[in-house]
Amino acid sequence: MNKNPLLQLKAMGQHVWLDNLSRTLLQEGVLQRLITEDGIDGVTSNPAIFQKAIADSPYYREDLQRLRGSNLDAEARYEALVIPDIQAACDIFLPAYASSLGETGYVSLEVSPALAHDMAGTEAAARRLRQAVGRDNLLIKVPATPAGVRAFEQLTAAGIRVNVTLIFSLAQYEAVAQAYLRGAVRWLDGGGGGGENAKQLRSVASVFLSRVDTLVDKRLDAIATADTAQIQTLKGRSGVALAKRCYYRYLEIFHGPEFATLSQAGVRPQTPLWASTGTKNPAYSDVLYVEPLIGAETINTLPDATLAAFREHGRAATTLMTGMDEVQAHTEALVALGIDLNDVGETLQTEGVRLFAEAYEKLLVAVQ
Repeated sequence: MNKNPLLQLKAMGQHVWLDNLSRTLLQEGVLQRLITEDGIDGVTSNPAIFQKAIADSPYYREDLQRLRGSNLDAEARYEALVIPDIQAACDIFLPAYASSLGETGYVSLEVSPALAHDMAGTEAAARRLRQAVGRDNLLIKVPATPAGVRAFEQLTAAGIRVNVTLIFSLAQYEAVAQAYLRGAVRWLDGGGGGGENAKQLRSVASVFLSRVDTLVDKRLDAIATADTAQIQTLKGRSGVALAKRCYYRYLEIFHGPEFATLSQAGVRPQTPLWASTGTKNPAYSDVLYVEPLIGAETINTLPDATLAAFREHGRAATTLMTGMDEVQAHTEALVALGIDLNDVGETLQTEGVRLFAEAYEKLLVAVQ
């Protein structure tokens, strides 16, 4: 077996995507090296990633100077900077996309966070960005807010490939999966599918993990009347538990009767993607959101530090469906303590939209 544990993940049916994109990665050959040596077969981006890239990388300076002399507004300048990066990354991943027959090899680009509660605006922006990038292996990122989920259904019905982001609870995951089913049925009914064409539909559901532990741990610490020893045993386990519960539901939906007709028509399932996988608490393992969540038909998107940590000392073994009894007991214990996981999800989604909107605003200021 290959000694690189990242390549072992691929052999176990889990795709690994990089949670980062910049011109430095593209122009200095870093991204190509990750593909060649580690089997990375996709990339995710978001406003925070691009804000950091444009601030840190020297490769944007010349274009920034040129754009500042143009009459474009700030958003158009930002898109003029990043769309070429997205296109270049799509081209690098084209061999993976082609060899997997469209299963992997994707690059994600997010609609403006300012549209998170605007269904029509999200749908219009997704269509415009798809047209501007002009690559089949592009995923448009849409938030799992109520408005975003409605836009996602519309986009799926139109055959547009979407990465639904900012999922923080099982309820939010359920809403996204059901929207995919509805959109896929509409797409087929509208003549979009049929034979191999049905496989053109592609979507991933990005479940955020580390932030769940951060908030649940904080709420556990605030429960002064609870048993201290019990509190300690519950901390740092909620993100992994969420992913395992979502995967269990994924299997029920996409390997069960709800998806049977679509599956027979050749439509692909919507793949669960583990996001926010960089460990935020230094007391926890730096591969906390990798080692327990290895399983087929999933994607793990890793920031650079987590990728390096797993390459160095990660252990690859099929773990995603193990410990489900413990997951159930953990969830029940949180509920018994009064921790509402749906409220945790709503709180984190609101915060996630706010953080991405702030990063986006900083981006627009930077390109003025």
